[in-house]
Amino acid sequence: MIIDTHCHLDDSRYKDDLDEVLKRAKESGVEKFIIPAADPATLKRAFVLSQKYDSIYFAVGVHPYDAKAYNREFLERFIKDKKCVAVGECGLDYYRLPKEKDKKEKEKELQKEIFIDQIELSIKYNLPLIVHIREASKDSFDILNSYKDKIRGVLHCYNANPMLLDLSDNFYYGIGGVLTFKNAKKLVEIYPKIPQNRLLIETDAPYLTPHPYRGKRNEPSYTKIIASKMAELSHLSIEEIEDITTKNAFKLFDNMA
Repeated sequence: MIIDTHCHLDDSRYKDDLDEVLKRAKESGVEKFIIPAADPATLKRAFVLSQKYDSIYFAVGVHPYDAKAYNREFLERFIKDKKCVAVGECGLDYYRLPKEKDKKEKEKELQKEIFIDQIELSIKYNLPLIVHIREASKDSFDILNSYKDKIRGVLHCYNANPMLLDLSDNFYYGIGGVLTFKNAKKLVEIYPKIPQNRLLIETDAPYLTPHPYRGKRNEPSYTKIIASKMAELSHLSIEEIEDITTKNAFKLFDNMA
């Protein structure tokens, strides 16, 4: 059994064939799916899908790119639903900051403010975090470490920064298609240092499609490719990786039936 702990099935690219996507996933052994909220505009769609399909769960949150659209009250309309299993994806992303120094610092401060508020939200409702970090490892680490006795979660699409391994007492590490990329040398090198009881499988579908399907729409059935690469690097069988990551997912997302 595989759990895709991060797939954007609410994306418009699945509008016409979601049933077929889910069928292919289940044929590959994927039995549960978590849709992380990224944009308030798609949260309702994620919620609706979770009500329609027993196998789909969702999280409430706002991606750092959409920090200006953050509305805590809106998120709290959905957070008490039994199919809501986490807060996120939230975090820091400095990849596309404005070039002007003043605007750059203002954007950073806004992202931090919204990230911290979502951390507080996760504490209030005792839910794990789904954390997005891109070119912001130091600031992300400092913020998360300041809450280390109060929070738990997953570092989505773990970026191979060794500093973030120091969060392994409270956080899991989402491993996706990037592990199969030919230019993913840093992640391949650091992967064996991740505690096995902290590994999770994710696709980030429709993004980050694993080799050899790069350039095409990603989907949860490709978790099998990710599991195969993880098994190779862990010197384990695919079945062992599936068992480990499924147990880890149930432990982290502990209100997932």
